[in-house]
Amino acid sequence: MFFLVFKLSVSACLIAFASWLSGKRPELAGFIVALPLMTLLVLPFSQLEFQNTDNSVKFAQSIFVAIPLSMTFFLPFLLAGKLQLGFWGLYGSGLLCLIAAFFLHRWLLSLF
Repeated sequence: MFFLVFKLSVSACLIAFASWLSGKRPELAGFIVALPLMTLLVLPFSQLEFQNTDNSVKFAQSIFVAIPLSMTFFLPFLLAGKLQLGFWGLYGSGLLCLIAAFFLHRWLLSLF
Protein backbone atom coordinates (compact mmCIF):
# COMPACT_ATOMS: atom_id res chain seq x y z
CA MET A 1 0.00 0.00 0.00
CA PHE A 2 2.89 2.35 0.81
CA PHE A 3 4.33 1.86 -2.68
CA LEU A 4 0.99 2.78 -4.28
CA VAL A 5 0.72 5.95 -2.19
CA PHE A 6 4.34 6.80 -3.07
CA LYS A 7 3.68 6.34 -6.80
CA LEU A 8 0.53 8.43 -6.65
CA SER A 9 2.25 11.20 -4.69
CA VAL A 10 5.24 11.48 -7.03
CA SER A 11 3.03 11.42 -10.13
CA ALA A 12 0.53 13.92 -8.74
CA CYS A 13 3.29 16.31 -7.70
CA LEU A 14 4.86 16.26 -11.16
CA ILE A 15 1.53 16.83 -12.90
CA ALA A 16 0.57 19.62 -10.51
CA PHE A 17 3.96 21.29 -10.93
CA ALA A 18 3.79 21.17 -14.73
CA SER A 19 0.24 22.52 -14.67
CA TRP A 20 1.22 25.37 -12.35
CA LEU A 21 4.32 26.15 -14.41
CA SER A 22 2.24 26.36 -17.60
CA GLY A 23 0.65 29.55 -16.26
CA LYS A 24 3.99 31.15 -15.39
CA ARG A 25 6.40 29.83 -18.05
CA PRO A 26 4.45 27.98 -20.77
CA GLU A 27 7.52 27.34 -22.93
CA LEU A 28 9.41 25.70 -20.06
CA ALA A 29 6.32 23.75 -18.98
CA GLY A 30 5.86 22.50 -22.55
CA PHE A 31 9.46 21.32 -22.65
CA ILE A 32 9.15 19.55 -19.29
CA VAL A 33 5.90 17.86 -20.29
CA ALA A 34 7.48 16.71 -23.56
CA LEU A 35 10.25 14.94 -21.65
CA PRO A 36 9.71 11.23 -21.10
CA LEU A 37 8.94 11.88 -17.42
CA MET A 38 6.13 9.35 -17.37
CA THR A 39 8.43 6.74 -18.87
CA LEU A 40 11.22 7.59 -16.45
CA LEU A 41 8.80 7.04 -13.57
CA VAL A 42 6.75 4.11 -14.80
CA LEU A 43 9.52 1.81 -16.05
CA PRO A 44 11.32 1.54 -12.69
CA PHE A 45 8.01 1.46 -10.77
CA SER A 46 6.88 -1.45 -12.93
CA GLN A 47 10.19 -3.29 -12.58
CA LEU A 48 10.22 -2.81 -8.79
CA GLU A 49 6.64 -3.99 -8.46
CA PHE A 50 6.67 -6.99 -10.81
CA GLN A 51 10.37 -7.93 -11.10
CA ASN A 52 9.86 -9.07 -14.70
CA THR A 53 12.61 -7.87 -17.01
CA ASP A 54 11.04 -9.37 -20.14
CA ASN A 55 7.82 -7.43 -19.54
CA SER A 56 9.79 -4.27 -18.79
CA VAL A 57 11.65 -4.61 -22.10
CA LYS A 58 8.37 -5.19 -24.00
CA PHE A 59 6.91 -2.22 -22.17
CA ALA A 60 9.85 0.01 -23.22
CA GLN A 61 9.60 -1.20 -26.83
CA SER A 62 5.90 -0.36 -26.86
CA ILE A 63 6.66 3.11 -25.54
CA PHE A 64 9.34 3.61 -28.21
CA VAL A 65 6.84 2.82 -30.96
CA ALA A 66 4.05 4.82 -29.31
CA ILE A 67 5.91 8.09 -28.78
CA PRO A 68 6.00 9.24 -32.40
CA LEU A 69 2.47 7.94 -32.95
CA SER A 70 1.19 9.92 -29.96
CA MET A 71 2.32 13.11 -31.69
CA THR A 72 -0.62 12.67 -34.09
CA PHE A 73 -2.76 14.23 -31.36
CA PHE A 74 -1.15 17.58 -32.17
CA LEU A 75 -1.74 17.43 -35.94
CA PRO A 76 -5.10 19.25 -35.80
CA PHE A 77 -3.51 21.98 -33.65
CA LEU A 78 -0.71 22.41 -36.19
CA LEU A 79 -3.34 22.71 -38.92
CA ALA A 80 -5.66 24.93 -36.87
CA GLY A 81 -5.50 27.81 -39.34
CA LYS A 82 -6.65 25.60 -42.19
CA LEU A 83 -9.19 23.52 -40.27
CA GLN A 84 -11.01 26.56 -38.87
CA LEU A 85 -12.12 24.65 -35.75
CA GLY A 86 -12.40 25.92 -32.19
CA PHE A 87 -10.43 24.40 -29.35
CA TRP A 88 -12.86 21.55 -28.67
CA GLY A 89 -13.07 20.64 -32.35
CA LEU A 90 -9.27 20.53 -32.52
CA TYR A 91 -9.11 18.54 -29.30
CA GLY A 92 -11.70 16.02 -30.53
CA SER A 93 -9.90 15.70 -33.85
CA GLY A 94 -6.69 15.05 -31.94
CA LEU A 95 -8.39 12.29 -29.99
CA LEU A 96 -9.58 10.72 -33.25
CA CYS A 97 -5.99 10.83 -34.50
CA LEU A 98 -4.89 9.06 -31.31
CA ILE A 99 -7.46 6.31 -31.84
CA ALA A 100 -6.11 5.70 -35.33
CA ALA A 101 -2.55 5.80 -33.94
CA PHE A 102 -3.47 3.16 -31.35
CA PHE A 103 -4.51 0.69 -34.04
CA LEU A 104 -1.34 1.46 -36.00
CA HIS A 105 0.65 0.88 -32.79
CA ARG A 106 -0.96 -2.54 -32.29
CA TRP A 107 -0.17 -3.51 -35.87
CA LEU A 108 3.43 -2.32 -35.67
CA LEU A 109 4.04 -4.24 -32.44
CA SER A 110 2.66 -7.40 -34.00
CA LEU A 111 5.54 -7.22 -36.48
CA PHE A 112 8.15 -7.66 -33.72
